[in-house]
Amino acid sequence: MRLKERYQKEIIPALEAKFGYQNVMAVPRLVKVVVNAGVGRNAKDKAFIDGVVSSLERISGQKPVLTKAKKSISAFKTRKGMVVGVAVTLRGARMFDFAEKLVKITFPRIRDFRGLNPKQVDGQGNLAVGFREYIAFPEIKADEVDNLHGLQVSLATTARNYAEGLELFKLMGFPFKQE
Repeated sequence: MRLKERYQKEIIPALEAKFGYQNVMAVPRLVKVVVNAGVGRNAKDKAFIDGVVSSLERISGQKPVLTKAKKSISAFKTRKGMVVGVAVTLRGARMFDFAEKLVKITFPRIRDFRGLNPKQVDGQGNLAVGFREYIAFPEIKADEVDNLHGLQVSLATTARNYAEGLELFKLMGFPFKQE
């Protein structure tokens, strides 16, 4: 069963029972998934930026947006308008497909993965996961990788607090460490 169907048929009733929601619209849901990568010290290297763009495009199935510096900071050697990151925002069907891929394929492929720390869910019920290497994603072939970079995946929800967000992610199948 796909994640969206499971959300409709199993997760909504489970959350209604646990938190006592009177209305289906009050039940927390996933709003968007943002995948981003900073280019850091390689900001002047056009080939590196193109590699980051292509890897995020393959991972998300959507064209990424280049994030540019708002102002110049001499200590970081950045100029206004310089590319400092790459980001993709997923919503709707692509969002659910990506979240399902994270749970079922990507997390099991990470070396020495023991589960997510429950503290990665913030006070508003959103989850942020950082990856040191992007080769855990199934679209990336390890022998085609030129230079590795990390990336950040943020899952935004309509949950009002930590407990609601954590329960939503547990029901969606995210592997959390036992406290």
